[in-house]
Amino acid sequence: MPAPTPDPNEQTMLIAFDGSAESRRAFAYAAALLRPAQVQILTAWEPLHRQAARAAGGAGMMQHDFSAAVDTAEGDPAYTRALEISQEGVALAESLGFHAHALLVECSTAIWSALVDAAQELKPDVVVTGTKGYRGIKSFFKSSTAENLLHNVGMPIFIVPPLDDDEDTD
Repeated sequence: MPAPTPDPNEQTMLIAFDGSAESRRAFAYAAALLRPAQVQILTAWEPLHRQAARAAGGAGMMQHDFSAAVDTAEGDPAYTRALEISQEGVALAESLGFHAHALLVECSTAIWSALVDAAQELKPDVVVTGTKGYRGIKSFFKSSTAENLLHNVGMPIFIVPPLDDDEDTD
């Protein structure tokens, strides 16, 4: 017996939105092809003190405790930028005819892991993401959020590839 088809009037679409051209393109394609009742804009962010500690530790240098410099998330420039990005996502959703709800998720490891955790908690009908489409040697050094979502989220995922330009990406 086939699985029941979800009622489009009750479907929820979760957009992994980082403000990039790729995430905007994915959102536009999803808006054209899917008409869910609810749209959730999910922006993952990493506190600046963690970014600094990771950068310093990667060089083999002694790590300073940067967490004391920022008391709350509101004082963190990375949080402020993530909030701006999520608001841009809501504005984009409204321009495409949706009423959207923005969500910020703080990540402590990889961005894709935070997105997977949030998606598994929110249980949307579909997760939408763009991809940068790295190939060749670049793909060896850069983790693919879309690929990791595909393999770990455990629910339908709508992946939109980047524009095919004439530049060689290898």
